Amino acid sequence: MNHRCLPVVALLGCAVLLPVNIAAAAAPAEDAADGLDDIVVTATRTPQRESATLAPTTVITREDIERLQPRTTYDLLRRSPGVSVANQGGQGKLTSIFMRGTESDHVLVLVDGIEYRRATSGQPAIEDLPVDQIERIEIVRGPRSSLYGSEAIGGVIQIFTRSGEGIRGTQPSFSIGGGSDDTFETRAGLAGNDGKTHYNISVSRFQTHGFDACDGESVTAGGGCFADEPDDDGYERVSGALNFGHRFDSGVDFGLNLLRVESENEYDGSIFVGNESDAIRQVLGTTLDWQATELWRTKLTAGANWDESENYFNGVFVSRFDTRRNSLSWQNDFDLGNIGLFTLGADHDEDNLDSSTDYDGTTRDNTGVFAQYLGDAGRHHVQLAGRYDDNEQFGSQTTGSATYGFDLTERYRLMTSYGTAFKAPTFDELYFPGFSNPDLDPETSDSIEVGLDATQDWGDWSLHAYQTDIDNLITNADTDGDGFVDTPVNVSESRIRGVEASLGTAIAEWQINAQATWLDAENRNDGANRGNELIRRPEHSVQLDVDREFARVSVGASLFVADSSYEDLANENELDAYQLVDLRTGYRFAKNWQVEAQLNNIFDETYQTSRFFEQPGRRLFVTLRYAAW
Repeated sequence: MNHRCLPVVALLGCAVLLPVNIAAAAAPAEDAADGLDDIVVTATRTPQRESATLAPTTVITREDIERLQPRTTYDLLRRSPGVSVANQGGQGKLTSIFMRGTESDHVLVLVDGIEYRRATSGQPAIEDLPVDQIERIEIVRGPRSSLYGSEAIGGVIQIFTRSGEGIRGTQPSFSIGGGSDDTFETRAGLAGNDGKTHYNISVSRFQTHGFDACDGESVTAGGGCFADEPDDDGYERVSGALNFGHRFDSGVDFGLNLLRVESENEYDGSIFVGNESDAIRQVLGTTLDWQATELWRTKLTAGANWDESENYFNGVFVSRFDTRRNSLSWQNDFDLGNIGLFTLGADHDEDNLDSSTDYDGTTRDNTGVFAQYLGDAGRHHVQLAGRYDDNEQFGSQTTGSATYGFDLTERYRLMTSYGTAFKAPTFDELYFPGFSNPDLDPETSDSIEVGLDATQDWGDWSLHAYQTDIDNLITNADTDGDGFVDTPVNVSESRIRGVEASLGTAIAEWQINAQATWLDAENRNDGANRGNELIRRPEHSVQLDVDREFARVSVGASLFVADSSYEDLANENELDAYQLVDLRTGYRFAKNWQVEAQLNNIFDETYQTSRFFEQPGRRLFVTLRYAAW
């Protein structure tokens, strides 16, 4: 490894890893551990208290979102240990999420239980998800193919839209804001709950003139956007969300959720790829959840995910890509009393592609069956899971996982796990004319992990170490350092090692949350790139959030530090390390009314998370918000 460890990374990393020092200075902070009682569902596909979950899980609540005032969904995700982000030029631009050093299409993203991704590239359009429509996010790190099938090598992110479950009666909400780069955003919503029925309906609009996203060096260097267009790259988004639930007298819970986003995006490009894009992202899902007997609970989920885009170059049509995934899932949970909980279920998914580009393949389906056992015996806790997938394209895949937790004391839990996972190649990787490889093999992985979680009077902390070995890793990056994206290939083997640490506490009424990640994502191929780092994975990163409330006033600050990384497998093009500092404040000047202000990147740091694509400089944003609850 040639990277230097930034002093601030080492300093904050040590602070996170040595919570005893902080405990000595901290006043009791029972509130810091309250989140451990949250009900989570993503780690096991069944409702479970976060304190009982063996998988490393981060929960971001609506309260967290309002306190942190993030401008984008990926700003929120970056605050979880083991998560890094690569963005191509600000809001609305292509964004990749890397979890635990795995590829950007190795993260399964769900919206209210329905998979959210492009069937062409396999990546979720995180950049188009509006933060104001989100109620809660659950981030589960580590392989989950044994429950969810393909894509969940690095982990699972489930985003829940606002539902109205936590209010009484009918309540409106409203917000309006504006700031740098001629940015403007507004949202209006109505939520209700009468005990049996709850709902939330909301619409929002966002627009920004943006900035020049791609620097002109990409033309001569042969990479990035392949263009020199010195203009502002704007973005506009209109979204609507509906979340409805009703409990019938029979005990059946019915749920319906819809999220639709329409966007217009400007970027630097060429006549071949365009420089303007119109897109529609839509997720529709419905559920029937029935406690049939005291021992048997059954749940049926059906949904669809649309991803439609049209690309233009200076107003002239270039290409169209429309994908749709239909999904159906049936899950049954059997309460075995003192023995534990047994789950048995089946999933069926079908991908369809309609494009102006002539792909050799446009449809495929996958059927999977899964089983899980959760057991507790005193201080011992077990989670066992297995899954069999029948893929129309590649045949069968079998994955499994085993997790064991042991309560050292009432405050300390030790866990260890082993899991396998797989990822099928995407339509683009297999069939896109000129940039595909129909001979690609599925990616497979083996992961081991050990962790220690602690809950103290002053807060909580955790420390996890893991290793993931991936065979036949697929990469679409520049393989020879010439700046051009080459045909996708299977890297015969990659080894990823990492350590994640997190801390939540309070000192003198200041709420402190910190996380640190050390990552060694190494190419283990026998070729010329053996021993090199995988692209866009900083070796060290740290996130620190500090907040406090003074009567009607709230103040907060965030520090994010990322080490340098590489853009190509040859490790010849380096992305510099960077440090970001954000400030925020809020003032509740009347009942239900609040004004908020945030200043991001206050030192106007110049940096890139994807080569040639600039990131936002110093930005100011002010919001007026009304909420009747």
